[in-house]
Amino acid sequence: MSRLTIVANIKANPDQIDLVKAELLKLIEITRAEAGCINYDLHQDNENPAHFLFYENWESRELWQTHMNAPHLAAYMKATEGAVADFTLNEMTVIG
Repeated sequence: MSRLTIVANIKANPDQIDLVKAELLKLIEITRAEAGCINYDLHQDNENPAHFLFYENWESRELWQTHMNAPHLAAYMKATEGAVADFTLNEMTVIG
């Protein structure tokens, strides 16, 4: 198994920052308890409060995929529908 790093950028609509932040915060505790989660850290940009970033490390891509299909992630997607302006996700590998 190869460790997987995920960098997820979430940009909320300016009038939906508080909603998106509250929903993202709900994901932390439950995700950190999932099998394979090494770290799951949420950041908010100091200059642009609408920009959030998750920095995550997982024991394997398979365990991350299980997370991606979890009910709490589906609940987040439903709760923030129409509130997120942009979302990008990068799957990365540590090389040094």
